[in-house]
Amino acid sequence: MADDNPLTSRERVRYDRQIILPGWGEEGQRRIKEATVFIAGAGGLGSAVSLYLAAAGVGHIRICDNGEVELSNLNRQILHTDNDIGRKKVISAGSAIARVNTDVETVLLDRTMDDRSIAKLVGESQIIVDCLDNFQTRYVLNRFAVKRGLPFVHAGVYGMAGQITFLHSPHTPCLECIFPEAPPPEIFPIVGATAAVIGSLEALEALKYLTGTGILLMNRLLVWEGDVMKFEEIGVEKSPSCSVCGTI
Repeated sequence: MADDNPLTSRERVRYDRQIILPGWGEEGQRRIKEATVFIAGAGGLGSAVSLYLAAAGVGHIRICDNGEVELSNLNRQILHTDNDIGRKKVISAGSAIARVNTDVETVLLDRTMDDRSIAKLVGESQIIVDCLDNFQTRYVLNRFAVKRGLPFVHAGVYGMAGQITFLHSPHTPCLECIFPEAPPPEIFPIVGATAAVIGSLEALEALKYLTGTGILLMNRLLVWEGDVMKFEEIGVEKSPSCSVCGTI
């Protein structure tokens, strides 16, 4: 990346503790300053992802959610407060992100994600982060990511458990290779700390990709069982019969 947008002295101080990471440096910080990330969902996972990406200095965040804040959201969706009940989630999300880092340019997208709208919503983002709670919309994101060759961080949570993987077709399976059928929709249990743990891991995967540091969760599904505080890693593979990526 050309050094046409160098870090300011203020940025060097603000991000010093991550700039000194081996392999990160000022070049990595410039990369995330220039990056655009698409966050699908402003709920529990989206709260942790957006706040930590903003804190890390990601320059451009596009966050999409067409819901309104409800009282039952507040045990886990820390982008929102009691004062936001009844407001559009993206509005309160934008305010929360601005409180964390005023240098972040945030595009707030109060839209439904479907096959017709997704290209415009994602725009020029370099990576998609799945912070959704339903597989039908995840499949929309997955198809688009495969079509455009975009990296796609998938995660899901349930109760005190969660899962995460880094997808980047054709180098990895796509979401539908791993989950060819959507589970039935339901109102599922969730503890806020679970969304925080898995959402933080999603943010870290996105930052690793953007800075070129670390080893990504490619071809691996990381499963966390919070009730017994145990991580397990499961290998995942492309499905030759996958209707989305099987011919790629």
